[in-house]
Amino acid sequence: MKTIGIIGGMSWESSAQYYAIINRAVRDRLGPSHSAKILLHSLDFGPIAALQAAGEWDRLGEIMVDSASALEAGGADCIVIATNTMHKLADRVEAATALPLLHIADATGAAIVAEGHAKVALLGTGFTMEQDFLKARLAERHGLEIIIPDAKDRAEVHRVIYEELIAGKILKSSRDAYCGIIARLSARGAQAVIFGCTEIGLLLSADDSLLPVFDTTWLHARAAAEFALKP
Repeated sequence: MKTIGIIGGMSWESSAQYYAIINRAVRDRLGPSHSAKILLHSLDFGPIAALQAAGEWDRLGEIMVDSASALEAGGADCIVIATNTMHKLADRVEAATALPLLHIADATGAAIVAEGHAKVALLGTGFTMEQDFLKARLAERHGLEIIIPDAKDRAEVHRVIYEELIAGKILKSSRDAYCGIIARLSARGAQAVIFGCTEIGLLLSADDSLLPVFDTTWLHARAAAEFALKP
């Protein structure tokens, strides 16, 4: 079994989900006594969030490269960035080590295409929804048309993530707000919705959504488990 190197802590709430999903997948494949070989480098999200808000992406790149290098030195066989937003720096991380980087957009895009969807909505942080690092990869590599909420709805999605979900705060009012946003995206022609922040699955399940759901946390973690289990 290969060793999965995870850059986590952004937030730890979702990193804990990665750990659980990967280990369950390995147990299901190999038997009840088995678990995954994982190296987790968990960062303090407080300074990370402050640097994101300040637009200090060069400094964030340095932090991510240092984390990936530590995982490589520790014996990891791949790198998993356990957050959508920090995939803005994926190319820089990938270039810094000799290890393959399992990109969250590729795990997600492949699953969407396999289900036959072409026009999908994206929920995530403001950075993920408004910038192109995830949308462009989904479009260029997987042929998907990506739509995002309007400005007011984007602000609410972002607020809930940073004020509530990263702190483990799950509110029915926020769940209802997200469901309303998904309904409005459906009215604009979205065939499915991407939970493009690794915390959104803590708030909503597929049963809550009007549209079919593609949860990047689950898909990315399962892709990591598949990588580890390949001969």
